[in-house]
Amino acid sequence: MADRVYVHIGLPKTATTYLQTIAWAARDQLRGDGVLLPGRERRDHLWSSRVVREEGGARDTDREFAAWERVRTELAAWSGVGLVSHEFFAAAAVHQAQRMVEALAPAEVHLVVTAREPLGLFTASWQESLKNRSTTPMADYGRDVSSRPTDIWNWRTLDLRLVLERWSQAVPHERIHVLPLDRTAAREEIWHRFAALLGIDGAAYDTSMSFPNESMGVVEAELLRRVNGNLDNFSRAVDKGVYIRTFLADERLVTRQGEKFWPAEDQVADCRARGEALVEYLAAHPVDVVGDVEHLRVPAELPARRTPDSVTDAEVADAAAELVAVLLDDVRTLRRETRSAPGPQRPRRGWRRRRG
Repeated sequence: MADRVYVHIGLPKTATTYLQTIAWAARDQLRGDGVLLPGRERRDHLWSSRVVREEGGARDTDREFAAWERVRTELAAWSGVGLVSHEFFAAAAVHQAQRMVEALAPAEVHLVVTAREPLGLFTASWQESLKNRSTTPMADYGRDVSSRPTDIWNWRTLDLRLVLERWSQAVPHERIHVLPLDRTAAREEIWHRFAALLGIDGAAYDTSMSFPNESMGVVEAELLRRVNGNLDNFSRAVDKGVYIRTFLADERLVTRQGEKFWPAEDQVADCRARGEALVEYLAAHPVDVVGDVEHLRVPAELPARRTPDSVTDAEVADAAAELVAVLLDDVRTLRRETRSAPGPQRPRRGWRRRRG
């Protein structure tokens, strides 16, 4: 069995995609440095998180159980350090976290948590929920704190203090490592701290293939929220990932570089209070904080920004008109590329009638 397994549980929107992209691209290099990234593919860690959190539902649970068994089997046959990483593990209940740690025994399990101040995290997570086809206005977001481990986009996974209170009943505080994000530092800085925990030289790894997860502007976010309400047939994971998140949000709306925004004043105050409570929790427990804990506080002074409920119908209509023009150009380009591609072509409209 692996001597030590680092379980990176997020939090969501804390450079997790950035770190995971680097790690999976350098999987062979990690193995050569004594670190095993188990599984057949990156999704095995997502599917493992669903098994641990007993998500079930209409998904292919046999495939997900097979992924979790594959991860465990590979770790059992390894003699060095293991790494399991997915942000949805953060939502696990106490008994689920305990069962996961037991399943990895006799390896010494360490918890790795990347974290950021709650206001930026809250704002980014609302946008992420929109990319997953949510229609919840920001003014209503985070009001209902669910107790279900299958619910991701709420304070259950965003409030690090709540996450640590659950997970510390499975992993002792001395083996919990919190890495606060420094938003003013170079992107590579969080990778170097993450790599150091694993016992490897982060500077020896290529970080150029990863990319920042950019945000939408306030008008663009509201436009996507309204579009989501009309996407009745876009319910599969591939629909959300390929068409809503990547094609529409990341490639068409983010690139407009719209205005940044904040939630409502009472939500800002709530984020500030959660940040203070988190810092107090870390001071009271022997958690290994790898970085500056002050980066987990919401700044006392914030720049003036709009809130999503200030977006007018006219602004949404203007943005939608410009988006339609972009999408029309996309269709024309795709049509040209299809016609010029080698191989069999579909008959053009009217072909059968003219030939007859």
